[in-house]
Amino acid sequence: MYLLLLPGLLYFAVFKYVPMIYISAAFKNYNVLQGLWESPWVGMQNFEMFFNGVYFSQIIGNTILISLYKLVFSFPAPIVLALMLNAVTSNGFKRTIQTLTYLPHFLSWVIIYGLLVAFMAPGSGLINQLLTAFHFERISFLTEPGLIRSLIVSTDIWQSVGWGAIIYLAALTGIDPSLYEAATVDGASRTRQLWHVTLPGIRNVIILMLVLRLSSILDVGFDQIFMMINPLNQEKADVIETWVYRVGMQEGRIGLATAVGLFKSIIGFVLVLGANRVAKKFDGQIW
Repeated sequence: MYLLLLPGLLYFAVFKYVPMIYISAAFKNYNVLQGLWESPWVGMQNFEMFFNGVYFSQIIGNTILISLYKLVFSFPAPIVLALMLNAVTSNGFKRTIQTLTYLPHFLSWVIIYGLLVAFMAPGSGLINQLLTAFHFERISFLTEPGLIRSLIVSTDIWQSVGWGAIIYLAALTGIDPSLYEAATVDGASRTRQLWHVTLPGIRNVIILMLVLRLSSILDVGFDQIFMMINPLNQEKADVIETWVYRVGMQEGRIGLATAVGLFKSIIGFVLVLGANRVAKKFDGQIW
């Protein structure tokens, strides 16, 4: 059993724990030629540079807002889909819907953005062509700052809802059918059964998934944002991850980028501890 566990332990040791040595770059003026150990120590200068930066409030505000939107709308979506599929009696229809909903998970954001361009491009997009045909004004979906956040959240739901529902469907199969029979005998309606049997039956899974989601609440999704962001909507779509990419990879300011990444990780760690405490009060256990 320990030998079977060894590959997983090696993976986390090599790719998760060893790279943590480079966290010290957050406190240094990192220079690639000098290396990690020879780069001069600057203390909290990188953090101060980020906190006092011109775009700090904009970047943090965008990250928090998009994260909250995804938490409020994207997190419950797989639960709702799983409950709806669980209520379907036709196995063929259920399998068809489930397949159609989790297939987008296997599409990269490059492909998804290509689909968005095909449907929403200002000139040749299908939707804008239909609007023009019915004498409506064209809408710049991909460049309008006021629409980009809604577009980010809606495409995230479309891409992840089916895949996320799988774990809840698995949890639903673990509910004892006799509970539904007892509820029916007691005169409980379908709504009452949902509220008093189904949801309590998957409560542990929902809490666990929420805790895991909170641990990465500031991870908005670099691939998605990177594909959708452009100079026209950057004001409303620029988040920590895209800013770190520009500063760290394009400008070569590795120390500053590492400091921001460390700041984000600390926030996630604190949120996990807090969520664990709350989960313990509601569920009586802690992960």
